[in-house]
Amino acid sequence: MSQVHALSDDQVAGELKKMTAFIRQEAMEKAHEIRIKADEEFAIEKSKLVRQETAAIDSSYEKKFKQASMSQQITRSTVANKSRLRILSARQELLDRLFEDAQKKLATVSKDKGKYQGVLKNLILEGAYALNEDKIQVKARKADYDVVKKAIEGAQSEYKSKVNKEVSITIDEKDPLPEGSAGGVSIVGTGGRIDINNSFEERLRLLETDALPSIRVTLFGENKNRRFTD
Repeated sequence: MSQVHALSDDQVAGELKKMTAFIRQEAMEKAHEIRIKADEEFAIEKSKLVRQETAAIDSSYEKKFKQASMSQQITRSTVANKSRLRILSARQELLDRLFEDAQKKLATVSKDKGKYQGVLKNLILEGAYALNEDKIQVKARKADYDVVKKAIEGAQSEYKSKVNKEVSITIDEKDPLPEGSAGGVSIVGTGGRIDINNSFEERLRLLETDALPSIRVTLFGENKNRRFTD
């Protein structure tokens, strides 16, 4: 039979030392593994937080940029509209002043009898061509009767040469134009049922209404923002 020999104190101490060293080594390795894993988890969490914060900053910046851009567009549009309204207002004031000046100058046209007679002749002819009747009447200011009679003679002569027929034109002395009128004539046909108003005031009013678009173009040029012209 084999005999079991008891370990000496030195041998026991040596074994304990080995076991202690082994346990310490395992503990150090385990601690190292835990530290590495903790570092990895920290890095992952840190990266996640950085991405979240970056996304939040980007979103906030984009929102603020859009708000600033929208505010800038609104401001630019407001300024442009105000400028456009000021320009339109200034243009309208200029046009109003233009027609006011023309209104004031209407009364001076009749002072030059020679030119005035020619103007009256053309106004009478315009009405005669439009009516195309054998007999027509002309309304005028009483103060203009003499020059109107001469204008009628010229109109009748030219009408005959152009249309190859005569027209009887007389002054309607029962219903003259108001003395406060700037001048011109009104041509009446079809027994008084048709009245072509060629007084200076009416011609200026028609000019203001019908010729205003072309006057705008002459004064200010074409409006590039308009798709259609008048």
